[in-house]
Amino acid sequence: MPQTILVVDDSPTVVKFVAFSLKKGGFQVITACDGMDAVEKISNHPGEVDMVITDLNMPNLDGYGLISTLRQNEKHKTTPIIILSSEAEEEDKERGLEVGANSYLVKPFKSAVLLSEVDRQLKQEANAVE
Repeated sequence: MPQTILVVDDSPTVVKFVAFSLKKGGFQVITACDGMDAVEKISNHPGEVDMVITDLNMPNLDGYGLISTLRQNEKHKTTPIIILSSEAEEEDKERGLEVGANSYLVKPFKSAVLLSEVDRQLKQEANAVE
């Protein structure tokens, strides 16, 4: 059974590229256009969502709010979350990690770097559960 990753970004181009890369890597992908959409999709998804990849700057509920919301839910307290943002400032990274993200990648990015980070985070999560 392939692992499921939720990709959250208000840019359809970024969502398509990330989803394509992940599917090529053997993952099942769910997409959302902002934080509110992501919360709805993750709560209505019948199976487990193994990871969330989110942008920061989005309408309705930004990435920081999404991460905080997920971390308050018992089911998603330890779900790996990767921020994928064009915000490259150190304070953005620090804030993202403080609210509960596991990792922070800056756009533009290479598909191989994303897949490597996804694998790394999923392995860490698997080791933490054992």
